[in-house]
Amino acid sequence: MVRKMSVPPMQLVDSCGDDTQLCAVVEEIGSITVKRALIPEPAEGEIRVKIKWVGICGSDVEVFRGAREPEFISYPTRLGHEVAGIIDKVGPNVIGLREGDHVALRYIWGAFAEYVCCTPFSVKVLPKELPLIEGSLIEVLPGIIHAAELGDISPHKNVLIMGQGVSGLVMTQVVSLFSPRNLVVTDLFDEKLELARKYGATHTYKLPSADARTMDIVGNDFPDGFDVVIPCLLEGDGMVDAIDAAAQNGRIVMYGCIGTCHKPVDFFKVHKKRLDIMSTEPKRDIDNRRYFDQGLRLVLDGLVNTEEMITHVIPLQDVARAFELRNRHQGDTIHVMIDCETKERGSHDENDGGL
Repeated sequence: MVRKMSVPPMQLVDSCGDDTQLCAVVEEIGSITVKRALIPEPAEGEIRVKIKWVGICGSDVEVFRGAREPEFISYPTRLGHEVAGIIDKVGPNVIGLREGDHVALRYIWGAFAEYVCCTPFSVKVLPKELPLIEGSLIEVLPGIIHAAELGDISPHKNVLIMGQGVSGLVMTQVVSLFSPRNLVVTDLFDEKLELARKYGATHTYKLPSADARTMDIVGNDFPDGFDVVIPCLLEGDGMVDAIDAAAQNGRIVMYGCIGTCHKPVDFFKVHKKRLDIMSTEPKRDIDNRRYFDQGLRLVLDGLVNTEEMITHVIPLQDVARAFELRNRHQGDTIHVMIDCETKERGSHDENDGGL
């Protein structure tokens, strides 16, 4: 059975001591607060990571907004899964990993904290010369690389990426390496489209509103639609637009739009167009590891930039301010990073424009 995202347990406490840490808890929709918890000890077959950086992912924002169905999430809960840190303790019967290793983590949820324990499956060792802040986003690359492969992209195909948030911008960088005939991206904000052009988009289109119909904007240039459509949006309503934008015999790869869809879906349109609709998480553990390796290599070779889109760095104790900022959905706010180590106010925040 394929492994799934796990939330390492944390014991919340009222006291403050050397054996405690800060961690963020979403107690209810729209409210995230900093609590105290015991620093966990690695069990047999586990390692403990002293966390440095955690990015706020769109999926974190969805949970914060209450946009996930109760069958998938309940409150209170912990968030954070785009993690980079340093192994500070190794449990019994762990081979290969060492204290002091710089690592990125995957399939770990609830990492807005100072320490977390996990198994080696979730760990990717990073070269120490790679700044840790550039390592946290490697977590998104396995799903992105898999999505690009599922798209069966080739030089005669037109590709549409809907949305240029953090994952959308990484997706644009990866998909451009598959050499599509045209790589078209859409977004609401000029700042993100400017980065997309730098990252290989051949055509960029600014949507007038979040509910705008994509083909109304791009249809004059691409009247037949797109061979491959990759939505990199949050809630599921975007799937209706993705179906409209797909060409006959096209393929939709659902990197995003995995939240609840509140609009009617015309499945006859899917049938009439002979569309393939695919999800993107690797279905085998060995593939997850392979894509983890490939993602790191793309970053190390300078083909994927994971640092340039960081606009804000905010310390863990100010996580509520960070979520408020990320939830505004503005052009000058792309990737908000939580510094889980710095105890004072970060040197980069919404007042200075970020990195």
